[in-house]
Amino acid sequence: MSKLSHLLVVLLCAVPLAARPALREYDVLKSFPPGRLAALSAGDMPDANGLSGSNRVRGTWTEAGPQRGSCRRVIAAVVAGNLADADAAWRGIEVAFAHLRADGRFEAVPRPDGAKSSALEFGGAVETAFFFLQEYGRAVLVIRQSPHAEHFHARIAALEPKLRRACDFIASGYDEIIKNSSHAVNRIVIAAKAFGLCGTALGDETLVGLSRNLIKHALTLRDRDGVFIENGGRDSSYNVVSILFGQVLALHVDLPEFEAALGRAMAWQLTRIGRDGEVDVTGNTRTGVGKEPSPYTGKAKTVNYHEIVWALTLYGAVHRDPAALAAADRVFAYANAHPKSSK
Repeated sequence: MSKLSHLLVVLLCAVPLAARPALREYDVLKSFPPGRLAALSAGDMPDANGLSGSNRVRGTWTEAGPQRGSCRRVIAAVVAGNLADADAAWRGIEVAFAHLRADGRFEAVPRPDGAKSSALEFGGAVETAFFFLQEYGRAVLVIRQSPHAEHFHARIAALEPKLRRACDFIASGYDEIIKNSSHAVNRIVIAAKAFGLCGTALGDETLVGLSRNLIKHALTLRDRDGVFIENGGRDSSYNVVSILFGQVLALHVDLPEFEAALGRAMAWQLTRIGRDGEVDVTGNTRTGVGKEPSPYTGKAKTVNYHEIVWALTLYGAVHRDPAALAAADRVFAYANAHPKSSK
């Protein structure tokens, strides 16, 4: 990091984060710039078979994690008041839970290209489950905050026994989460989000307690400037994942110490956003520099511009942070102008 960038981080972090009023995520999402939420969820609609994400790309079920896109599309449709779209997206949730086994894990199958799937093993099965559950729990809570709670009430209630089984399964893998994901703190935060939001949806304080424990652990996985550590260093794509998922969790579970810590991570993140909205990948440990292949495509991981826009917009809206909101607008414009390079 340059001396100027380091100075900016120090100055921004020297200003204490003011306590914010209690907010509901539904209301925060309603405040997004017109068209922003629809654009961010445009690729999340499941196909006619209820498959989303890489499951949809492959044309067959492989594991639960990719189905989280269906949940994002449900959330966007509910916020927009488009119940027909929400019902269509809900197919992906039903398909995911249709693959839940009696022991609480989701079915996983070898990938069509022959590549080994970690979801076939216990630790990987826990991970793919919490990747789906963190967004399903969010969908349930946003729906309950919306004027459309009754429209989904019966469906949510019908899935509750399966949700409990799935949560018991990931709770049985708590130690595996710590062991397997501490090198990539964003996954610790994602797991915390799954426990916290599903626990809140179920009224289960034990699950919420596991979420708080994971968040305490995540706070130890930062460097001297408060940036979340990924593979031993800084990454301008994955740092923002911890901000995004942590901020969503903090809207539903009271985590004042963690939420205050997000300000330091955001201060550094803003130094990585160029004037044209391109994200600087210099020195990244995981994305944009050819260091890490995607387990789904085999290609080198690139910056996830959608998640960066999500994080900057959400954080800016929650904290009324004009710098974050302006950066979100720039990144959004850049991603739209460079669709291939920003995926």
